[in-house]
Amino acid sequence: MDSIIFDLDGTIWDSIDTVLLAWNDVVKEKKLTRKDFEGTMGLQMDDISRKLFPNLDYQTRTKIIKQCFEIEGEYIEKHGGNLYENVEAVLNKLSKKYKLFIVSNCQQGYIDGFFKYHQLDKYFLDYEIPSRTGLTKGENIKLIMERNNLLKPVYIGDTEGDLKASRYADIPFVFAKYGFGNVTEYDYVIEKFDELLELF
Repeated sequence: MDSIIFDLDGTIWDSIDTVLLAWNDVVKEKKLTRKDFEGTMGLQMDDISRKLFPNLDYQTRTKIIKQCFEIEGEYIEKHGGNLYENVEAVLNKLSKKYKLFIVSNCQQGYIDGFFKYHQLDKYFLDYEIPSRTGLTKGENIKLIMERNNLLKPVYIGDTEGDLKASRYADIPFVFAKYGFGNVTEYDYVIEKFDELLELF
């Protein structure tokens, strides 16, 4: 193994409370709840809009979602999120042995806000998101691998989508069991973030 590629939400942190603030600032007539958001973790924009606003037509819900995503990055940059326990200490140790990356389904500005608020960009060499490439998560993992000449990475995530992405990229999957999702299979499992130091 030469590198670790991380999902972000439900793997490194929980930003739902901050995202709720941003989205409810836009969607004033229907207050969204934490429970609403937990079911959308790891999904791409169109799937999220369908799940949160099933009664709206495609154009209306797409417009709302775009407005929400536009201000989401600003809120993340200002308020941050809840890092899982010992995240920085673990990243610090792992970065001395492995190259670290992020591949997430979040929108433009989200990872930049995460880096800016929590000052964790020094541990990561590169990241990728679908709004920048137009690719799926699995394709973005492969892109990160090619761009950075990675031979034996693993992917760490918490949803079935993360599992499928790692299978698509043909790399081992580490299931972050403490996150938002459930998976049908995995190669490794961690109950908390700092168990990565026992695995790797």
